[in-house]
Amino acid sequence: MKINRNCSRLLKPSYQTPIHPPTNVSMPLSPFDAVTFQTHLGILYAYRPPNPSNEVIEEGLRRVLAEYREFAGRLIFNDNGHQCILLNDEGMRFIEATCDSPLGSSIDKPSPYYLDLHPDIMGIEELAQVQLTRFACGSMVVGFTTHHAVSDGFAASHFLLAWGQTVRDGLPVQPLPLHDRSIFIPRNPPLFQFEHSEIEYTARQPKAKHPELQHTIVMERTHIPSAFLEKLKSKVSGDNPCDKPYTTFECLTAHLWRKITRVRNLEGDLTTKVRIAVNGRFRMRNPTVPMSYLGNVVLWAWPCSKVKDLLSKPVGHAARLIHDAVAQVDDDYFRSFVDFSSSKEKMEGLVPSAYGGSVVLSPYLIVSSWLRIPFYDMDFGRNPPHLFVTSYMRVEGFLHIVPSFTGVGDVDAFVSLFDKDMGSIIDGLHYLD
Repeated sequence: MKINRNCSRLLKPSYQTPIHPPTNVSMPLSPFDAVTFQTHLGILYAYRPPNPSNEVIEEGLRRVLAEYREFAGRLIFNDNGHQCILLNDEGMRFIEATCDSPLGSSIDKPSPYYLDLHPDIMGIEELAQVQLTRFACGSMVVGFTTHHAVSDGFAASHFLLAWGQTVRDGLPVQPLPLHDRSIFIPRNPPLFQFEHSEIEYTARQPKAKHPELQHTIVMERTHIPSAFLEKLKSKVSGDNPCDKPYTTFECLTAHLWRKITRVRNLEGDLTTKVRIAVNGRFRMRNPTVPMSYLGNVVLWAWPCSKVKDLLSKPVGHAARLIHDAVAQVDDDYFRSFVDFSSSKEKMEGLVPSAYGGSVVLSPYLIVSSWLRIPFYDMDFGRNPPHLFVTSYMRVEGFLHIVPSFTGVGDVDAFVSLFDKDMGSIIDGLHYLD
């Protein structure tokens, strides 16, 4: 199925007043922006016909950019060597594409074909990009990419919802985003309650050479019905009772952690870990962070276990490890991180641990959950998306967990593993051991 990219241009914000904001303002990244993955991420939305015209969608996007100027800016370094977002209104990349074939079910199964449905993400200066692909059947796929330093997934979803609302209703953006990235003020005196130099940061190392891969990394989507999730949650609660009920995320991540660890055939004394994103908007209390904040407010929990313990003990044991690790990333932890990141003495010789760039995570996993992010509410006015997927990712051990479009309570897990391991995961995932 060939995708024809017919037109590519930069979209600048469309201001509704004659007075425009200055284009020489630079916004230093917050500690949370600086410590996150410095890469572009891509997502895809699929819409059945009828759909608004490209012109209507484009005009709505330009109006939204007037309130979300960061997505039309560029990353620079200021005179102090601090990375910033320059609000210069240079614009975001906008591509119009067509396909002579119907969309059909080709988007249901992850494949490298996904990469043709959004703009290229390597070697670009734009901080956000959009590709509209029209199919012969009238369906439309919206591919969106953004640099992670601009926003986390929660903030990006607010931008996308505002875009849909503007196209749908033609109304001004509400609520307006909070842009101020200087709200994370260190305490005086600082209080270093946790050793962040071994978690969010690591000692500066020479750039490692990654060995040549012996197997191909592939990505698959596995569907988990709500009925299976209920059985899993019941088993987890019976295995390891907790004062607070285990969440769907905790139970499913515990299940996937054990299944993937088993098919990796790791040595029993090896330590396996899961990197789990924790949204600080729901954790920080003094002061709180508004839900409208446009930027990153994410740190990570790191549940860990010896391989032999993880596999010999029931799934409830793994769920409890996850539950306890996530609970520890609380307001105190976030505040300690801000204090630590603002200390020149503490930061000497350190770099963010997310900068490693390895494409093989074994024996670790990275799990990103979008179960609480309303991506499916991005409606341009004709119909909501019938499918939302993450782009194709070749990073062994990376998992995305998203709400499924097929039913209320169902979940889809996008799993990236070596091809030699993937078959065993797909075959055994719906078996409770």
